[in-house]
Amino acid sequence: MSNKIYQPDWASLDSREMPQWYNQAKFGIFIHWGVYSVPSWRKINNALFGSYAEWYYASVYGQYRNNDDDFHQKNYAPDFLYRDFAPHFKAELFQPEAWAELFKSAGAKYVVLTAKHHDGFCLWPTENRHKKGWNSGDTGPKRDLLGDITQAVRDTGLKMGMYYSSVEWETNSSHRPQGGYFIPRRDREKFGIAEERYPDEILIPQLKELVTRYQPCLIFSDGGEWDFSAEYSQTKEFLSWLYNEAPNKDEVVVNDRFCKEMPGEHGDYYSTEYNDKEGFGKLHPWEESRGIGKSYGYNRAEQLEDYSSSQQLILQLVGIVAKGGNFLLNVGPTADGRIPVIQEERLRDIGRWMAVNGDAIYDSEMCTRLHNDDERAFLTCVGSDDYLIVTDWPTQRFSVRIITEATPTACTLLCSGQQIHVPFGIEEGQLIVHPLPWRFDLGLEYAYTFRVSY
Repeated sequence: MSNKIYQPDWASLDSREMPQWYNQAKFGIFIHWGVYSVPSWRKINNALFGSYAEWYYASVYGQYRNNDDDFHQKNYAPDFLYRDFAPHFKAELFQPEAWAELFKSAGAKYVVLTAKHHDGFCLWPTENRHKKGWNSGDTGPKRDLLGDITQAVRDTGLKMGMYYSSVEWETNSSHRPQGGYFIPRRDREKFGIAEERYPDEILIPQLKELVTRYQPCLIFSDGGEWDFSAEYSQTKEFLSWLYNEAPNKDEVVVNDRFCKEMPGEHGDYYSTEYNDKEGFGKLHPWEESRGIGKSYGYNRAEQLEDYSSSQQLILQLVGIVAKGGNFLLNVGPTADGRIPVIQEERLRDIGRWMAVNGDAIYDSEMCTRLHNDDERAFLTCVGSDDYLIVTDWPTQRFSVRIITEATPTACTLLCSGQQIHVPFGIEEGQLIVHPLPWRFDLGLEYAYTFRVSY
């Protein structure tokens, strides 16, 4: 990396060279896990972001986008506070090595854990005095969850990042909820601090503590883009420190949600969520995140039909990568530390597909030699080869446009343990893949990949 000194202004910060690992990785695993995993509930709502169980504090216990849900009132005493869930978040079945093995077998190259969500609970034994009794070292598991999974993930050869909520509901106000706050007044008055003190006493000290102690490859900030100014959040000053002085300065990447000025404008990469906006193509590195179901945090309200199938997830991965993005797929563990079996199954299915087809995904770029208008097919480029990924076995001829002077010389079906050359032709500026009426017993499923060589 460059020895350049980055000043605390956007022009200087935006000039930083992107660490290469991120654009090469393409596929990562997100983990939403915390106190909200104890009630693990939010009524299903098909509205965008409407079923997030990690929003229990605001949207089940509280009234923000509550979905007319009386779950908390029906199941807990009137004086049972959200913070009373913490002792029940025990993670007694948590096996970080097994998690790491699963993520590696899925074909992921990096992992991102919610070190702190909007409820302010910390998954590490933070030194911050405001978090005494509100972290996993003091209550619940009484262990360093972030440290344990970080070590296990790195031991498998994957990279480890962290999610950190810039905002805390117990302290910060917002323009989004009616009345200006996400959670009830009694909880804010009992547990919050003066809002003007928050950046100096919690936000910046904790970010620096996490970076210094765990040296994450990635920081996924969240919530700051709702209301925080760059000045209040001290974002530019923090990023200047991160890029110049942090022990992980040559590896770390950050997204665009620290403050209001950032989304789609500043950050090493830009974030999208459940396809809430179009990707950014070649304009800037970007990443789409989503859950396997409709929630990030484990949600007991979800039924089978609320989960994406393995094929749907694989095609979303392929579609995002074909548009130049990374895919961060979330798992929501239970409070006792298990990854639900249906989520594990989806990851292992993705891993089997990636074992055969990963050459078309890792280190790929948007294809510029071929063009396709068929929604059943996707194109990527890796080095001197292009890859055509189709959702259906080609029993009829299939064509893509050649848009440069380059002439394809070979077409090969990716499969495990062997190469199968596929008949093709070139007609009127089109690459024609001829029908393949024979089906090999190759264990291929979900989508089929053809390497186009020149």
